[in-house]
Amino acid sequence: MKETESCHCHESKDRSEAEYKDLIHRLNRIIGQVEGVRGMVERNAYCIDIVTQVAAVTAALSSFNKVLLGNHIRTCVSEDIRAGREDSVEELVHTLQKLMR
Repeated sequence: MKETESCHCHESKDRSEAEYKDLIHRLNRIIGQVEGVRGMVERNAYCIDIVTQVAAVTAALSSFNKVLLGNHIRTCVSEDIRAGREDSVEELVHTLQKLMR
C-alpha cells in the first residue's frame, strides 16, 4: 500500500491479487453451497440433510468472516494505528461486539 493510501476511508480497500482471489473463491464456493441447499429444497430432500448442508454454509461464511477480519486487522487497523488513527480500534471493538451477540 502506498503511503498516501489509507484503509481508514471506510469506502473501499485495495486488496492484493492473492487476497482478492481467495475471497472470491470462498464466496463462489458458498454460492454453490447455497444453490445446493435450494436444489435440496426443490427436490424435497430430507430435512436433516438440508439442515446439515445449511450448517456447512454457516461454517463457510464464518470462515470467510475470519479471513476477512484477519486481513482487515493486519492491513487497515495496523496502518491506522501506525498513523495515529486510534478510532480504528474502536471501530474494530464495536464490530467484534456486534459479531459476538
